[in-house]
Amino acid sequence: MRSKSIAVIIVAAGKGERAGSGDSAVPKQYRPVAGKPVLSRTVDACLAHEAVSHVLPVIHPDHAELYASLGLADPRLLPAVPGGASRQASVLEGLKALAPLRPDRVLIHDAARPFASPDLFGRVITALDQHDGALPTLPVTDTIKRSLDGQLVATTEDRRQLFAAQTPQGFRFGQIFSAHMRTGTVRREFTDDAEIAEWAGLRVAMVEGERNNIKITHPEDFTRAERIAMADLGTETRIGTGYDVHPFAPGDAVWLCGVKIPHTAKLQGHSDADVALHALTDAILGAIGEGDIGVHFPPSDMRWKGAASTVFLRHAGDLVARLGGRIVNLDVTIAAEAPRIASHAPAMCAVIAETLGISAGRVAVKATTNEKLGFIGREEGIVAMASASVEVPRVD
Repeated sequence: MRSKSIAVIIVAAGKGERAGSGDSAVPKQYRPVAGKPVLSRTVDACLAHEAVSHVLPVIHPDHAELYASLGLADPRLLPAVPGGASRQASVLEGLKALAPLRPDRVLIHDAARPFASPDLFGRVITALDQHDGALPTLPVTDTIKRSLDGQLVATTEDRRQLFAAQTPQGFRFGQIFSAHMRTGTVRREFTDDAEIAEWAGLRVAMVEGERNNIKITHPEDFTRAERIAMADLGTETRIGTGYDVHPFAPGDAVWLCGVKIPHTAKLQGHSDADVALHALTDAILGAIGEGDIGVHFPPSDMRWKGAASTVFLRHAGDLVARLGGRIVNLDVTIAAEAPRIASHAPAMCAVIAETLGISAGRVAVKATTNEKLGFIGREEGIVAMASASVEVPRVD
């Protein structure tokens, strides 16, 4: 007897608006978690079970370039197909695309659930031997109240009978395809594929879900996703420090943390002489053992003559991402008698956060004087010191 073929549809056609955009307008399924895009993680999770024959992403029609930029490649990964105006319509498009392959079983999984384990896929697949459909669930632990008007409690539900549904949800292909096709005869939007199966009279079993199988929906979910990803990798926290000094030269403005501040002089240097970003770049490079800024951008190289120091900072952030790490927090201290810096600190934090793709809450910029002492006190130059805390996969 031949083994049953199993296909997985990844529903990735949404715009991810509830998750917010954070540092960019990139939809949530293409945003990185611990240096790897959410959708890349989800595809890997679907391919991790050896019984899976095909994986088919269903993407938004406007996201073809974003999807291509992921560079995904696997013999079992089918070309992505465009989805519809709703989740339900997108799943139907995926089922239509799979129909020529005639899989025995199909699992339908949310792109925003990147941490489903092979064991979870296995439990759903095994349940399909005895049932028309199967989905992972978790018992509801909160007390659930029902309200008719959203203001007053009408009743308290028996939570012993309530379960939170997850994906992947599995079905026998012909049955769920037929059920989806029949939904066109009713004016109703179903919340998930198990509800469609229930409506069609199919028997749907529950299997044990996973707490880490979270659905990334809101901005704060990315923080939890980062923790899950880093815990899976096994991480360690590293600290780096940076120090830089630049003298003044004739000019009318200084660049500090990517912000141009009018002044009676400029800072002298090969690039834009942003002493603060140089110190911060060194701190990040130091945390991951990648030398200093001069190793990556030697002052003898004329390509960097007058360059914006955000280029250097972004490079350091990219190196962290390539390691599968993340920046936890950054702290910059600028020592100068003039210009006055404190009022520019929020803008500086914003530039650093945008350059590195992190939240501004992870960045601190402080200013101090040298109480008229030394070369800083004589207004001959500016000193910057920085520290960086970075989480990276543990290397034994």
